Amino acid sequence: MGPTKPIELTSKDRKRLEAVLARPTSPAGFARRAQVILLSADGISGAEIARRLGLSPEHVCRVRARFAETGVEGLADRKKAGRKDHAVPQATVERIVQLAMSPPPAGRNRWTTRLLAREVGHTSGTVSKILKANGLKPHLSRTYKVSRDPEFARKVRDVVGLYLNPPGNAVVLSVDEKTQIQALERTQLPLPLRTGRAATHTHDYKRHGVLDLYAALEVATGKVTHQCTESHTAADFLAFMKKVVRAYPRRELHVILDNSSAHGTPAVKEWLAAHPRVQFHYTPTSASWLNQVEGFFGILGKQSLYLTDMPSKAALRRHIELYLLSWNENPTPFEWTKPAAAIIRSHKRMLDRISEALH
Repeated sequence: MGPTKPIELTSKDRKRLEAVLARPTSPAGFARRAQVILLSADGISGAEIARRLGLSPEHVCRVRARFAETGVEGLADRKKAGRKDHAVPQATVERIVQLAMSPPPAGRNRWTTRLLAREVGHTSGTVSKILKANGLKPHLSRTYKVSRDPEFARKVRDVVGLYLNPPGNAVVLSVDEKTQIQALERTQLPLPLRTGRAATHTHDYKRHGVLDLYAALEVATGKVTHQCTESHTAADFLAFMKKVVRAYPRRELHVILDNSSAHGTPAVKEWLAAHPRVQFHYTPTSASWLNQVEGFFGILGKQSLYLTDMPSKAALRRHIELYLLSWNENPTPFEWTKPAAAIIRSHKRMLDRISEALH
């Protein structure tokens, strides 16, 4: 390698190159080329630059030539041309997207990447990439249920108002029943958790009957009043409400309920008339998610009931009671944050989407 011709840098170019080196996010290649030029401007020979930076002398020459031709901008990373033979025309991309959102072929319940690939003449891998880039997942589905209750808005304002602005000197209770809790006994003993191995259960089991759980969640504190029963009739519900009233003597009670037929029988209405300090507030139909006790039931299922081995209904009853005893020692209230107006707007948008889909 012959003598290195010194590079003359303007103060502006030097500052720009030094800024590249100082910037932590600069691409490594760009920073390395900037360093080559700065060392060259300081009179360092090409061979010495190559030794310091671990480059070949030829690489140093190419960087210097690139700078001489294009300046600082030319040292930045260049876009790689890449392959062109696999590029998918935009029209084909749009067709794949439209097909994926259209009804599947007769006899099929959904489009698959292979079906789409056969339809458009590309590989399933290419189709998969296009679907992913457009946020489409034909293999997934979710369930939904939109309330058609004509009094939806009024009931939402009523229930959410109790959550966000509860009446003074009153107790707000979220009440519901978790039905058909099964006492299941695995046919073989479970294998416990071990290092490197998950706990293991048999897939088959013996049935020992079911229990129903009534629960009243105190919205302000998270405390739960409960009762396990063998059935969930109107008489069972009324017996539970009498227990709730005894748990809160001389207190005004606002009880949030769903629209179960057991909650509005003549016997229940007669009892309500005799207990004016108890007021029922009903959630809209098909909107049990508005009832906070449903969140508690979800926690109960995950933390207590899932995969629990129960040799009898008595064992199941005791298991549930022990969990509720532990819960009430340190109850956790749920904090409702979504205002009624936002829920009503979301409901209206969903109704509009359904209407558009049907037409």
